Amino acid sequence: MRPSDRLTPVRMRRVAIVAPERTLRDVLVRVAEAGCVEVDLDEEAPPGPATRLLRNMADREDGGPALAAERPDPGALARARDLDLLAGEAQLEQRVAGAVRRGDLAAVAGWCPADEVRDLSGRLAAAGGSVVPLAAPRGVGPPTRLRDTGPVHRAFTPLVSTYGTVPYADLDPTWPVGVAYVVMFGMMFGDAGHGAVLLLAALLIRSGRPRVLARLRPLWPFVAAAGAAATLAGLAYGEFFGPTGVLPVLWLDPLDSPGRLLAAAVGVGAVLICLAYLAGAVNRRREGGPATALYAVSGVAGLALWAGLGLAVGGGYLRLPALVVAGLVLCAAGLALIGTGTYTLGARGPAGAAQTGVQLFDAVVRVFANTVSFARLAAFGLTHAALGQVVWHGTTALWGRGAAAAAAAVALFVIGNALTFALEALTAGVQALRLEYYELFSRLFVTLGRPFRPWSLPVRHLEVTR
Repeated sequence: MRPSDRLTPVRMRRVAIVAPERTLRDVLVRVAEAGCVEVDLDEEAPPGPATRLLRNMADREDGGPALAAERPDPGALARARDLDLLAGEAQLEQRVAGAVRRGDLAAVAGWCPADEVRDLSGRLAAAGGSVVPLAAPRGVGPPTRLRDTGPVHRAFTPLVSTYGTVPYADLDPTWPVGVAYVVMFGMMFGDAGHGAVLLLAALLIRSGRPRVLARLRPLWPFVAAAGAAATLAGLAYGEFFGPTGVLPVLWLDPLDSPGRLLAAAVGVGAVLICLAYLAGAVNRRREGGPATALYAVSGVAGLALWAGLGLAVGGGYLRLPALVVAGLVLCAAGLALIGTGTYTLGARGPAGAAQTGVQLFDAVVRVFANTVSFARLAAFGLTHAALGQVVWHGTTALWGRGAAAAAAAVALFVIGNALTFALEALTAGVQALRLEYYELFSRLFVTLGRPFRPWSLPVRHLEVTR
């Protein structure tokens, strides 16, 4: 696999599954067993015998649809209450109903990953079927399947899938989004002790013990990455279960240097927004061509506006007139591109001019708001440090005043850190997600795709009573 392929969804092919009418069922059974084809359905087709029997069976409980290798009698399955096979037969009836017939041949259409077409062809040939590549229907995009590049990729995937399905033409942002999330989480949850607790939790999740954590096992790399980021930030801040003095301050103390932390947070946000604009421009190019990438607010035009405003503000702060002028020129170019694209694609005349003006105003406001929004990385990092300081000062105030006070100090330290950990982990997790969804994904995605849902059923190679 080429490195560039890791950042794109799996390539899909439009295919037709063709077979003689008499062997169509056997071929479709093999398709279901292969589990790599999303078969088109005819939603208006009348229900078949198995579907009608299944609907009439009240209080049914089944363990999941399955298919019999040999053609069964739906009535016999209903009498035997073999609901798994009956449900599988009902699904097969839906696919058969959508078949196109020409003489003795029948065909069903669908989508299949391009690199699995050859293996599917070999599997179906033994039953008299074949796979015929088709041109994609006009106006219908392929479904999206993201590449599985390992356990870390799978752990980061929920960050994207919770928001929606990546459009087929777009880049797969899973890896960059995952890295950005843990970096932002670490800045807000910067404590080496609390990060170590997250790393321990990741090891427990990976082991599947206690059993209640077993279902979270695929997420252990995500928890470990968040814990590592929090630990590194804690080392930079000199925080270990608060300002205990166990660790030296390697970079800055959040409470002593809030301004520097704020500047760093906005700087991190600027880098992430710049990368989001670049990825957005690539996506617009893949979706609609060079013109779309050039004029889109989430493409080159938006990047020019954002960079121009940044240069102008930076030049004003540094008192460099040349930088201010360059920024304003770049900003004007970005606004001109956005205005041209909006007016050309929208309504003309006064209504189009008004729409363009609103779009330009919104673009400028969003540039400032989205960039400043990353200041929350510093704000919640300060909150975490402040809570840790309160707990530690309370602990040291009680310590050394007798046995009872020492016990109270230990209890305060443990309970206070537990509460801080729970509150700040939740807050940092939600805020990092919010920044990705509103500030970054708004530039990556204009529309959403639809997920690839292959038809996959287990096949029972048993004799079924007719």
